[in-house]
Amino acid sequence: MTETHRQDPARLLIVDDQRDVLEALRLLFKPEGFRVDPVQSPAAALEALEQGDFQAVLADLNYTRDTTSGDEGLDLVQRIHALDPELPVIVMTAWASVDVAVEAMRRGARDFVEKPWDNRRLLSIVRNQIELSHALKRSRHLAAENDLLKSEDPDFIAESPAMREVVDLVRRVAPADVAVLITGEAGTGKGMVARLLHRHSERSDHPMISVNMGSVPEAVYESEMFGHVRGAFTDASADRTGRFELADRGTLFLDEIGNVPVSQQAKLLRVLETGEYEPVGSSKTRTADVRLISATNADLSALCETGEFRKDLFFRINTVEIPLPALRDRREDILPLARQALSRLAKRYRAGPVELDRDAAEALQRYDWPGNVRELQHVIERAVLLARGERIGAADLRLSPTSQRSGGNASLSGMTLDDAERLLIRQALERSDGNVNQAAEALGISRSALYRRIEKHDLAD
Repeated sequence: MTETHRQDPARLLIVDDQRDVLEALRLLFKPEGFRVDPVQSPAAALEALEQGDFQAVLADLNYTRDTTSGDEGLDLVQRIHALDPELPVIVMTAWASVDVAVEAMRRGARDFVEKPWDNRRLLSIVRNQIELSHALKRSRHLAAENDLLKSEDPDFIAESPAMREVVDLVRRVAPADVAVLITGEAGTGKGMVARLLHRHSERSDHPMISVNMGSVPEAVYESEMFGHVRGAFTDASADRTGRFELADRGTLFLDEIGNVPVSQQAKLLRVLETGEYEPVGSSKTRTADVRLISATNADLSALCETGEFRKDLFFRINTVEIPLPALRDRREDILPLARQALSRLAKRYRAGPVELDRDAAEALQRYDWPGNVRELQHVIERAVLLARGERIGAADLRLSPTSQRSGGNASLSGMTLDDAERLLIRQALERSDGNVNQAAEALGISRSALYRRIEKHDLAD
C-alpha cells in the first residue's frame, strides 16, 4: 500500500507567442492540478525562470521573428539548460522535422511534441518528465550522501563488493513507498536491513512493528494481526490492538513470511491490496496505511509452485527484492565485523580492551560461517568470555574444523548445553534449506518448540 503525501501543485512554464495556444494549454493543464505560468516570448521566459521555481517548461520553437526555422526556440532551450540542467524542457512546433528534434535534444530538451498535439499524450509526457526529474534529483542527493547508512548505522559493515551492492539498493529503495522482500540465509542480517529501510524512509517518524510469522500460531493469527474486540471469543476479556493498527502510517516488518498459513494468506493479501480489515468479532471495517517489508530464508517461488504460498501474495510483497549474501560470500567483511563485535562485547564484559591475534584472524577468515553474521557474533562473545588475557587466540574461538556449509559432524565435546543446542538447530536448518517444518521433524520437536529455540538462540535473521 502507498501513503498519499500532500504536495504542492507542479508549476509549469508555457512559452508560446500565440494567445489562443497559451489559453488552450492553460485549460488543459490547470484542471490536472498544474500551476500554469504563460509567457509569450523567450525573453519573458528567461525572466520568469530567474524569478520563480518551475518543475517543467513547455516551449514553442517558432516565434514572430522567425516562424519556420526554430532557431529562437533552440536558443531558448540552450539557455534554459545552461541555467538549470535538471529542469525538464519539452519543445513543440508546427514545423516538425527530424533535424530540428535532434538539435533540440542535443541542446537540452527532454522531449518533442508536434502541433496540433494530442492532449493525453502531452499530459503524459509532461508528468513523466517531472517525475523523472524528481527521481534524478533524489538519486543525486543520495549519491552525494555516499556514506549515509554507514555513518548513521555503525553496526552496518559493507566493505565487500557484495554488501556495497546491498547498500546501494537500500539507498535507492528506502525513500520509495514500495513493498520490499529481503531474502537470504538465516543469520545474514535481514532484520537490520529492514530497520535501515524504515529509518531512511519517509515513514521514519512513525513506528516500525515487527512480527515473526513463524511464531504466530494459526489459531490466533487474525487476532495477532488485526486485533479483536471484547467478547470475540472465550478468552477475549478486553479489546486487543492488532499489528496492522499499531503500524498505521509506519512500517510493518513480517519476518519469515513464508510461514504464514495458507488459510490466512487471502486475509493478508486483502489488507495489503485495500488497506481494509475487520478485527475478530467486529463487523466494522477499519483501515491501515503501512509500508510492508518482508523477509524469508525460504524459496517462495518454490512454495508457490507447491501451493504453499499464493502467487498473488508473492507478487504483492515482492515489488523490490533485496537479496543478502552469505558471510562466506563477503569475506572482506569478516574481520571488520569481528573487530566491531569485539569492541562492543569487551566493553560489556571486561574492564579493558581485547584484540585478535594473527592466528585468530586467520582462523576467522578460513571458517565458512554456516550461521553467517549471527554465528560470528556468538563466536566472538564466547571468545571474549573465555579468553584469559588481552589477546584472543585461535583456540579461544573454538571453531569447528569442519566448517563447510554442509556442516559436518562437529564435536560436541567441551560445548555447553546451549552451544550444542544452537549447533544442532543450525545444522538441521541448513540440511532442510531453512524449512522449519522439516528441521523440526528431523530434531523430533514441534514447529512451535523449534521457533522458541530459534528465538532463544537469536538464529532468526
